[in-house]
Amino acid sequence: MAGPDHTDIQDLMGRYFDGLYHSDSKVLRGVFHADLTYVNGTLGTYEHMGLEAYMERIDARTPPATRGDLREEAIEQVTLKGDRIGIVEARMTMMGRNYQDLLTLINTDDGWRVLTKVFSFVERKD
Repeated sequence: MAGPDHTDIQDLMGRYFDGLYHSDSKVLRGVFHADLTYVNGTLGTYEHMGLEAYMERIDARTPPATRGDLREEAIEQVTLKGDRIGIVEARMTMMGRNYQDLLTLINTDDGWRVLTKVFSFVERKD
């Protein structure tokens, strides 16, 4: 990655991973767009919700950090289409699961934000 947009997206993703691991809805509100669409595409657990419902879930969750959960994450690919939209492919391990995320981004007056979060997970076997 190179350039200011990629640096900003790296920062955004750092806050995304931290916010999830610490179940910090305040941090995540600075990551997600107000019009967030959240979709769990895992077989048998399909869900669709908006930002407020997702933040309620985050607030009710025991933070993986307080349980000492294993945490691994990676940005696998960033694809920008011009200077306003992009896609991030990422993965994260926490809460006994391996998550695969497809995040669409939009560059707003407040910087890059995640507009859609589509993901699936598999339970860890170890």
